Amino acid sequence: MTRPTTRRMAEVSGAEALWLLEGSAHGRLAFVQREQAVVRPAVHVLAYGRLVVRAPVQAELLNARPVLTYQADEIRLPAGSGWSVTVTGPAEPVDPVEAAHHLRTLPGWAYGPHDTLLRITPQTVTGHRLGSATAAP
Repeated sequence: MTRPTTRRMAEVSGAEALWLLEGSAHGRLAFVQREQAVVRPAVHVLAYGRLVVRAPVQAELLNARPVLTYQADEIRLPAGSGWSVTVTGPAEPVDPVEAAHHLRTLPGWAYGPHDTLLRITPQTVTGHRLGSATAAP
């Protein structure tokens, strides 16, 4: 007889959450526009403790928002295992010299005015590991 399994979510430290984030390449940039939550797909790299994000959004929309949220995850279904990480912190545009490098190395979804590179300095980092456990008899 098989025992039922239950899904579990365990919080991880900020250091482990950043380590998980460093091992992935894509996520979602979240911000508020006209009093509505907006979520855009994005790619990222963790460099020198800061998150460099390339997202299909106009830079002008982000300039008025000094704090942004970035979320990434890797969830394997149907097992329900994996992880999820959320980073929130002040954001700034990437300087042109550094931007040239990241425009070559981070693939974008949109080019032109809807292609933005920004740097988020993590202030709040939360992460969870997802898994399952067999229920006790």
